[in-house]
Amino acid sequence: MSDVTYRSRVEIRRLGGPTRSATLPAESEPVIFGVHGAIAEHYGVDMTTIEPHATTIDYVVAATGG
Repeated sequence: MSDVTYRSRVEIRRLGGPTRSATLPAESEPVIFGVHGAIAEHYGVDMTTIEPHATTIDYVVAATGG
């Protein structure tokens, strides 16, 4: 078995409700995750009380396509 080549160091903070920030390697600013559109509707989130942000699944899809 080979040695570990890379270990990602990520810190996630809950900012309230579905909104979170993630500190990622090589990024100078935290990335904000949240909900929007149909996902917010599915989870019953009132979008008049929070700012919409890309979801974690949006980032997974973008990473897969990249």
